[in-house]
Amino acid sequence: MREEKRNKLLILYASQTGNALDAAERIGRESERRGCPVVVRPVDDYDARCLPEEDTVIFVVSTTGQGDTPDSMKVFWRFLLQKSLSKQWLEGVRYAVFGLGDSGYQKFNFVAKKLDNRLLDLGATAVVERGLGDDQHPSGYEGALDPWMRSLWRRLHQIDPSFFPQGPDHVIEEMKLIDQPKVHITYHSIDNAASRLSNASDLEGIRMQLETARSMSAGKLSNYNNKAVCFLKMIKNQPLTKSGSGKDVRHFEFEFVSAAIEYEVGDVLEILPSQDPAAVDTFIQRCNLDPDALITVQHKEMKNYLPDIHKNTTEVPIKLRTFVELTMDVASASPRRYFFEVMSYFATAEHEKERLQYFASPEGRDDLYKYNQKERRTVLEVLEDFPSVQMPIDWLVQLVPPLKTRAFSISSSPLAHPNQVHLTVSVVSWTTPYKRKRTGLCSVWLAGLDPQQGIYIPARFQKGSLPRPPPSVPLILIGPGTGCAPFRGFVEERAIQSSSGPAAPIIFFFGCRNEDDFLYRELWLSHSLNDGVFSEAKGGGFYVAFSRKQPQKVYVQHKMLEQSQRIWNLLLSKASIYVAGSATKMPSDVWSTFEEIISKEGEASRDSAANWLKALQRAGRYHVEAWS
Repeated sequence: MREEKRNKLLILYASQTGNALDAAERIGRESERRGCPVVVRPVDDYDARCLPEEDTVIFVVSTTGQGDTPDSMKVFWRFLLQKSLSKQWLEGVRYAVFGLGDSGYQKFNFVAKKLDNRLLDLGATAVVERGLGDDQHPSGYEGALDPWMRSLWRRLHQIDPSFFPQGPDHVIEEMKLIDQPKVHITYHSIDNAASRLSNASDLEGIRMQLETARSMSAGKLSNYNNKAVCFLKMIKNQPLTKSGSGKDVRHFEFEFVSAAIEYEVGDVLEILPSQDPAAVDTFIQRCNLDPDALITVQHKEMKNYLPDIHKNTTEVPIKLRTFVELTMDVASASPRRYFFEVMSYFATAEHEKERLQYFASPEGRDDLYKYNQKERRTVLEVLEDFPSVQMPIDWLVQLVPPLKTRAFSISSSPLAHPNQVHLTVSVVSWTTPYKRKRTGLCSVWLAGLDPQQGIYIPARFQKGSLPRPPPSVPLILIGPGTGCAPFRGFVEERAIQSSSGPAAPIIFFFGCRNEDDFLYRELWLSHSLNDGVFSEAKGGGFYVAFSRKQPQKVYVQHKMLEQSQRIWNLLLSKASIYVAGSATKMPSDVWSTFEEIISKEGEASRDSAANWLKALQRAGRYHVEAWS
């Protein structure tokens, strides 16, 4: 069995946003160019029981949130953690791990480190030291990937020269590989199958188009799953911040168009945003495509192991424009490095070809990062910068970043708002290093919707990082800025529970810059009065930190220290801690503040306080949901 599999690399990836998929495919291309065949597969499409039969496996895994495994890796990881697996289970299996993370987070590349250690525990042998990609690097994760791959090729060649018959540095002429896109587009004439989409009722027609288009993209959308898409209708679009505050935060309310979906406080709503129709049209014109052409899309590598849901829908043709609109992010996401490499083969102007080849080379990596990712140039902008390039549609479908859903913490309780779901959304905008204005696709789209339009919004519900607390558990909530979103639902639910029986108290620490962006001010204050869930009579409290209202900055951790005795008493009463908000410094600062409080009030060393807090986390009483 082993001999048959030698000289072939298995690359398994676990991606949340697509970066790990891109890195895995790049490792695969570089291996093939050196004469070693590969199989690249998402980890959730691989049976972990087969690992002992493999020869050499490359893992490419991202870390999400506060050190969490990507959704696609959760089942695989649980399997590896089984106590029944012996220390010799993977004896004879070689492996390498490359992680993708952000050193701005407290648990940098935590998943890659855990996986590496677990594979060693199970008897596998590391080919090279794990690689740790860092979004903070001037070249992004590729700053670590390039040298890591060079080490990988050299070490594999030392172990077994037959991996790379002509040596680890000999690269086969690349044009032969460039000629073979992994996507095949078939054009169809109008027939009965196509009419199934156009003759359906409005809502059913939209659903069929959406499912057909998204299923065709399953090869790229690694987080595509079988969870049903529901449709929402916006009924309220309310600004929460005052004009001139420098921020635009909105409160959105949606009704279920069909049957209500069951969800709980702490859950997450994923919304598929709509793209600017003008940008879609411009992209189609720039690429000389026929918007009315009926197409089906097949992914050559995926066709043998697509889930049944995809096999049932991929034979139904769909209009090319609809496919682009629903699956290809043409005017928001930045293309990957390989996009520029493929573009160089189709450039007819010599100066464009040279620039694209430079961007795709190791020497041009840093300049490409500055031009592309740092400036967040879109696919459409890049194509317009290189007008001589005419890429075939197969390559465009393969390489244009997929249109991804955007996840938002739900800010309502279904007990308080039956048949509705609410969101609290900051409308994203920023300026690039070269002073170009960029905006968030989904938040700007939602902010521009008029509830009177009655637009159907496709969405899915997912479990978040904040489990629904029982009414008997006291809560310590820390949610600066839009981090208050999930806690609005928590407070609504606890208020309803306390009206019909005993309910434990809540203390909530909220932070904002000043009164102009004091989100849900009246709501919080109303729950602080008349036996509300924050009232002192109930044992609760509400504390707001204004960072810019006074000369010295005050953050939530300062307010926490002021209430250290109350926090300690609640912790002794089996309270659970919930933290939500910005993923940069806030979660680690809050953790450090809890350490300080436990050390002071419990009269313990800082190390003992840290261990006490970790035990709280292991017991499921410390939860974090953070976003960048």
